[in-house]
Formats: sequence, C-alpha cells, structure tokens
Amino acid sequence: EHFPCGGGEVLVPFHPFPPHGRGTSWTKQGTTRRTVVSAAMEAAAEAVLQRSSEMEDGTPHVQGYAFEEEETDYDKLLESMVRSGFQATALGRAMDEVNRMLDWRLEHDVEDDGGANCDEKEVHGDPVRTKIFLGFTSNLISSGVRESILYLVKNRMVDVLVTTAGGVEEDFIKCMAKTYLGDFSLKGKDLREKGMNRIGNLVVPNDNYCKFEDWFVPILDQLLVEQEREGVIWTPSKIIHRLGKEIDCTESVYYWCYKNNIPVYCPALTDGSMGDMIYFHAFKNPGLQIDIVGDIVAMNNEAVYAKPRKTGIIILGGGLPKHHICNANLMKNGADFAVFVNTAQEFDGSDSGARPDEAVSWGKIRADASPVKVCCDATIAFPLIVAQTFKKRFKWDTRPS
Repeated sequence: EHFPCGGGEVLVPFHPFPPHGRGTSWTKQGTTRRTVVSAAMEAAAEAVLQRSSEMEDGTPHVQGYAFEEEETDYDKLLESMVRSGFQATALGRAMDEVNRMLDWRLEHDVEDDGGANCDEKEVHGDPVRTKIFLGFTSNLISSGVRESILYLVKNRMVDVLVTTAGGVEEDFIKCMAKTYLGDFSLKGKDLREKGMNRIGNLVVPNDNYCKFEDWFVPILDQLLVEQEREGVIWTPSKIIHRLGKEIDCTESVYYWCYKNNIPVYCPALTDGSMGDMIYFHAFKNPGLQIDIVGDIVAMNNEAVYAKPRKTGIIILGGGLPKHHICNANLMKNGADFAVFVNTAQEFDGSDSGARPDEAVSWGKIRADASPVKVCCDATIAFPLIVAQTFKKRFKWDTRPS
C-alpha cells in the first residue's frame, strides 16, 4: 500500500499476520503502518464530522406543502413557498414584501415618532398608503400577465405604470384582434411567409398591426390638429392617456388607467409599432412633436412629491422600465419597498440583471429596505404574487363601475 511522505511515497507491505521468519522487524513495521492509518482516519473523521455551531433561535426550517389533505389547499400551498428553499423562498419573500407595501399606513409612523413629522390632517383623514410603481416589459402585455395588470389598475391598486412601446400598443391591439399560442421552435422563415410574428411561444398575425394602424393614425392626425390650433404639448404619458380614452374598451389596461387617472410613462414610445407609424405619419402629415422633457419632470416628481407616503416598486422584467422607476426613486433617496421579478443575470453588468443591492449602492432603494429579487419567469410568479397579496385585500363593495 502507498502512503504519502513528504515529496514521495513509502511502500508498506500489508498482511494480516507477520509472515514466517520475519519476526520483530515485521511487527515494528506493522505497528508503524497502523499508527499512520490511525492518524489518517482520525483526520478524515474530523473533516467529515465537523461539529456544527448552534442555529440562532427562530431560524426557519425547510418544510414544503405535504399534500396530505383530500383537497389541495392552494392558499397553504402558496404560503409554504417561503419555507421551501431556492426560488420558491424568493417568491414567498416577494409576497411578504408586497404585503408590507400594502400594510403600511402613515399612522403607523406617526405612532412611532409621536406625530412630530406629520400633518394632522394627513393622519386623521383617509389612510395614507404606500405609493406603488409597477413596471413591466412589453412581452408581459402580450402574455396573460396583461389580465393581472388589468385587475390592478381597474381596482386602483397601483399608482404609477412604466412600460415600453410594445407594452402600450399590444394592449390596444388585443382589443382589436387575438394573440395566439404557438411554440418557441416555430421557424422564422415559415412564419414570415405566412405574415405571422412570433413573441417567444406566442404568435401575432401581422393583420393585427394593420388594424391597429387604421385606428392609431387618425388619432395622430387629431393630436397634430390640437397641437397646432390649441397649443397642446403632447408628452408620451398624455398620448397614452388619450389612447386609453379613445379605445373605450373595458378589456384594455390603459382604458382603466384613463378612467382611474393612473399615469403611464413610456420614454421609449417610438420604439415599436407606434414608432413605425409615427415615422410614416411624419412624411404624410408632418409637424407632430412629442415632449419627453415634460415626462421626465412628471415621472421624477411622482417620487419626489410622494412624501409623506412611502414608495414601493414592483418591476417585472428589466430594461427601461426597471431603470426608469429606480432612477425616479433615487430623487427621494430610494424606494422603501422593492420586488424585482426577472430571469436576467448580473454577471454581464447589465441593469436588467442587477440584484436590488446594486440599486441600494446608487441610492435607488433605501439602505434599510428589505428588497427581494425572484429569478423566475414573471408569467409564473406575478399571478401568484397578486393572488397572495392584492387579491386578498380586494373589497367588492369598492369595485369601480
């Protein structure tokens, strides 16, 4: 057998009993071997059986949903996520963080500081709640998450929306025609020949965009008329507000934003089908101007003048909506509550993949906050979050007509 010794090895013969004629010298050699083996085993045992320190009192233990009942209790199933580990735990913590947003009231802080920093009328009138910013990428409006967002704005559960151009136009397009389920593996060449557009495993007929153009371009004409005759200065948020009015469809997210006066900010309004149509409109009927300065002032003021309210941010996906919301909250020294849901990684230095702690370093989330990132497809995570948070607080007697 071989045992390491310094830079080389020592060959030690092994037999259970000393061979005949070897006598004392073999016995000594066997004793030496047993000593080496014993020391090696003790070291191995010490490495494998490292003693544990005591866990702190109250440390949660892992325990998932057991499915012991005859009927599945989906509420208990979702509540068990936080104790299940991995991204299930992140999802459970995100639910807890959103519930903290919804639970906060100004009077709680008044009780803590004796009311020194609050106006009495702000305490004893309507409850002062967290101001919630919801951001999402366009693919989520294309998906079934649209209905979750629709539920929130219809029932006035969020205060500010931020999205991309596709996140606006796809909502209106769905009021005019269907988006279909397809497959990620559908061939682009075949789809192009059929006039079909693929969004992941969704398929949108190109005719849908033609219907949208027929509706949208006359509105552009009217915006230009009002700009020239009445001096209206159009910002992206004002245009979206107007479109929400014009669509007059209760299935539209932006119809309910219009009805409930929820502002929608989209600094990249031209980065999509609307941009294509604005481009062609500029040749056919030139002169329309869109003011992005007005909207950056309005968006940042949403956070700057939120006080005495705290702010909470829920961001689905990354890119522009994520940064635009976080940067606005920098103006008030950071959001008080934050939940990110996306599948982006931080290793390329992108803002999309950055964990909440990076935003803390910039002052976009408060240092004393408890933000959560869920690394999960938002089409899975967000409806579950809504079910365990906003939905549980919904009151049917306050439902908008």
